[in-house]
Amino acid sequence: MNKITFCIPSKSNLRYLKTCIPSIRENAHRKDHDIIIFVDSDEDGTIEWLEQNKDQYNLKYYTNPDLGKRLFGIGKAYDYCIEKSTTDVFMIFHADMMLGKDADLKAYQNLLHKNIVCSTRIEPPLHPNAGEKIQIDFGMWPEEFKKDEFNSYVESQLEETKITNGIFAPWMMYRDEFLSIGGHDPIMHSCREDSDVFNRMKLAGFSFIQSWNSLVYHLTGRGAGSFGGDEKRHEQWKKDMEGSTKEFIRKWGSNVNHTPLMEPIILPKYNIAFIVKQCNPQLLEVLEPWCDRIYIENNMQLLTSQYIDKEQPNTKFDLKKRVLTLENNDPIGESDIIIEFDATKLTNDNFQLLQQLPEIIQSSGEIGTFELDIFKITINSLETYEQNLIYLCEKH
Repeated sequence: MNKITFCIPSKSNLRYLKTCIPSIRENAHRKDHDIIIFVDSDEDGTIEWLEQNKDQYNLKYYTNPDLGKRLFGIGKAYDYCIEKSTTDVFMIFHADMMLGKDADLKAYQNLLHKNIVCSTRIEPPLHPNAGEKIQIDFGMWPEEFKKDEFNSYVESQLEETKITNGIFAPWMMYRDEFLSIGGHDPIMHSCREDSDVFNRMKLAGFSFIQSWNSLVYHLTGRGAGSFGGDEKRHEQWKKDMEGSTKEFIRKWGSNVNHTPLMEPIILPKYNIAFIVKQCNPQLLEVLEPWCDRIYIENNMQLLTSQYIDKEQPNTKFDLKKRVLTLENNDPIGESDIIIEFDATKLTNDNFQLLQQLPEIIQSSGEIGTFELDIFKITINSLETYEQNLIYLCEKH
């Protein structure tokens, strides 16, 4: 196989890097792959350790130029590593992963242009498994990693021929093809960056291949903070996930969707406006991400301005174009699909209908006006816009 580059962001992840990096050098088929680390934050001596060990492990590292002030975010950190790489192929890798024997080679053997190949995760049995991973406990923390048992298991699976269609880190692809779509979208600053780029790759015609003889051990979100056993990191992760999920919904018009084996399912992106009577601050916050524009009554101008002032620092979308009153604004002229309803009648059940609108319209929508539960729905056009989301012409 040709030489590749492992791209690893680190957000104060020294505890994990100390196990992750040696696993690459010990278990990769080629011992001379490039390893690039991007240090987004350093509250644990990461830079000092990397500097002391960069020659031993033959790695390069780069640091956030605003270290200690603001984060790049994981997507931007990945892109920095990829742009710095000089090999034709790169592999996205998490700091809380350990490479299995020949995982690089086994993935590479399935790599073609216009596809992305991911390895199969082995994880401790902490989260539900829909068949997309292998659940075996080889340790809950890096210091407890049962390396010999893991290595023995990997050895027994090297002749496995199973291939499925799905995508999750670690994943491998051609560098120029990744850069051609513009990389990760930085509006997904700390989470959902992978779901967004996978959607865009699928729309651009890429295929997703999961190789079941290319294995890694994954400590299930320790580095990112999705594991609840690290309370401080987990609380920040929940806040980041909430913000990034809102951004994802604003962009795609729906939440993250995928098959049980993690292949993206992309719903149509329609141009939708809500006209909401008797809105309140809590409902405005809930409803706004799920449409392109939300119009409320003319006497609610104070509510719109207060919401915009509060929420605008949390989003890259211009809320002055999204949160409007009916006065001097024309929902019909701006929107292909208009949903009118009284907020006082909104329940959890019919809010779920709003969340399912792309699927409902895709399956049975037609030009005209009809009633659905508490909603009056007017469809002026069934044009969809998801193809417009593939390429990032510029970074935010």
